[in-house]
Formats: sequence, structure tokens, C-alpha cells
Amino acid sequence: MTTPPEKKLWSAVLLVVPLFLFMLAFFLWPLGTVIQQAVSDRSVLDVLPLTHDAVADWDGQSLPGPGIQQAFVTDIRNVTDQQAIGEMVRRLNSAAPGFRTLIGKTQAAALASDGPIDLTSIDRRWADLHYWQTVRDALAPVTDRYLLASVDLQRDSLGHIVGMPSEASANRAIMIRTFSMTATITVICLLLGYPYAVLLASVTGWWRNLLLGAILLPLWTSLLVRTTAWFIVLQDNGIVNHLLMLLHLTDRPMALVFNRTGVIIAMVHVLLPLMVLPIYSVIMGIPRNLMPAAGSLGANPFRAFLEVLLPLSARGITSGVLLVFMSAIGYYITPALIGGPKDQMISSVIAFYATGAANWGMASALGLVLLVITIMLYAVYQRLSNREQEAVQ
Repeated sequence: MTTPPEKKLWSAVLLVVPLFLFMLAFFLWPLGTVIQQAVSDRSVLDVLPLTHDAVADWDGQSLPGPGIQQAFVTDIRNVTDQQAIGEMVRRLNSAAPGFRTLIGKTQAAALASDGPIDLTSIDRRWADLHYWQTVRDALAPVTDRYLLASVDLQRDSLGHIVGMPSEASANRAIMIRTFSMTATITVICLLLGYPYAVLLASVTGWWRNLLLGAILLPLWTSLLVRTTAWFIVLQDNGIVNHLLMLLHLTDRPMALVFNRTGVIIAMVHVLLPLMVLPIYSVIMGIPRNLMPAAGSLGANPFRAFLEVLLPLSARGITSGVLLVFMSAIGYYITPALIGGPKDQMISSVIAFYATGAANWGMASALGLVLLVITIMLYAVYQRLSNREQEAVQ
């Protein structure tokens, strides 16, 4: 008895639904939340709804009229949540210093009176057009402020995108540091991982099992345990320094923790399997008789490697490089435990904004920047893979 096509279709749909719900709950929804946090800021709009409506027709080139000012006073007077006031003040003060005291004086005056208030009589700064322009700009529920600040950019009073002062932010410098450390780790993993993968593919029997187990063992151990182990091994009285002094390579312990050297050593160890395994899987698919055939045609081993083995294993190299690079960009535990203050990567900054400063918009913007970079790298990998497949066909 054959199954009707409709029943087969519903059976397939029911099999896919749990996976779709899982992706929706644990991937798409958190991703959407991050994107929303990166481009939205309602801290000012939630406190000043009447002001938002009043400034809709304001040209922004002259001081606002009495209607806008009284709408602002009414909003300030109606606020009962002081935490909301604090979030609004922090948002405004980051755009134009001075709002912390200005809002405090204005709120005190608004609560002391029930009638109209002349804001300029409270503080002369309300006669400064720049403060009103800052309030108007901050009322927008959608903003590119966090995304611009994540790469050390901002908008000036005319709305043009300009660079931040060097002392205002260091996100760009930290990103450059992250990419340089990630590139260094990737290159070292490639230099160590490619010969290891070739050796792993060339041996058989228990030798292969031994070498494969050695490269798989880090994957079976917790990242925190591996990082802590490296902290113990690399410290002044650790195994590495004892061995160096025993071999008379140095007469005093070398500084291998709380610096970039220790971070790179530990991260190379952690990420090396991600380089070895893709290269090994590709080399295993290369016929073993190609290298001897190149030698029989007069090519020396080095030339045979450059013209035969290396091009054929390029797909594995590309996969390994991108896997290591994309994984290393977002590492947090290893730099936090082994690195010093000048060796922290962008993940540490994201953690600071999320947990230390409670600035979820900035943390989301930096995370979104990393996500875009990762997607771009994956697109490059897909493009290279498609070209290789087209070449083979």
C-alpha cells in the first residue's frame, strides 16, 4: 500500500518543525534582538513623548517656541521613574556634556511649580540651540549612533559623519588589535597544522591513531580547563620556564603570562585542531600516486609539493584558515585569563558594555560588527568553494 503524497508532505513538515522552532528560539530571535538593540534607543523618547510630538514641525535652526518648551516641562514633571530619567540623562550627556546638571535643575524647578516655566530663567544653557538639537536628535527611536561609535565615528551638529576624538573611544584600535592577533594565530596554526596534517595522512596503523588522538584531545577538554592549564604551564615557575632554564636558554623566567605571547600560545593550541582536520580530510582524498608520478617525471620533492600537493589541498587550507580566523575573532576566556590589559580583544569590550556599563546598545553594535565580518568571510569561502567546484567540473 502506497502512502499518499499529501501524507508524505505532512510527515516531512512535522520532521522539520522542531528544528525550525529550535532555530527560531535560540538563533533567529536572539539575533533579531541584537540587531534591534544596535539600532534603537528609546531612553529619551519614553521620557519625553509630548516633546517628541511638539518638535515634529520644528525646523531645528532657531530656538524652539513656547509650545515645545512647555511640552518638555510637562514631560519632565510627569516622570515618576527616576531610573528612566537617569537613562535619559546618560544618553543626552554622552552626546553633549552638561545635561546631567541641566536636567537636574530643570526637574527640580518643574516639580516646584504647577504652571508654565521659562527654561532660560532656570539655566542659560536652554538658550543654546545645540542643547535643543541634541534633545531632538535623541528622540528618534532608530539611531545609527551605536553602530558609528563601534568604529569610532559620530555625527556632528550638522549631521555629518566625522571621527571621534582620540580620547573619546578606542574601539577601532581594539578591533585592529583583534584582527592582528587573529591573523597571527591563524598563520601560526597554518604553519604548524599543514605539516601535521600531511604527516597524519602519510602514516598508517597505530601511528595515525596516536597522532589523530593527540590533535583531537583538546576538542574533548573544556576550553576553561585548557586555558587554566596553560596559565599554570606558562607562569614564572611553570614547566616551560623550568625547561628553558634547565637547557640554559635563559637565566631567568620569561614573562609568558599576562601578555600577548601567552595569549597566542594558548589560542594556537586551542584552535590548531580546526586547522588540521579540514586539511587532513582533503589530503586523504588526494590519490597517493600523484607525488611519485611527479617525481618520475623529473620534479624534485619541493617542486612536486608546490605544483601537485599544495594546489590540491588548497580547499582544506581555505577551510582551516577561515575556521580558525572566525573562531579566534570572538574569543573571550583565553585573552581574559592569560592576557594583560593591552592584549584584550573585542569580545572583552563587548562583555564590559554588556555587564559592566549596562550599555546593551553598544554591546549589540559591536557584536553586529563582528557578525557582519563573519558573514563576509563565509561569503568569501563560499565564493572560493564555488570556483573550485566549477574548475573541477
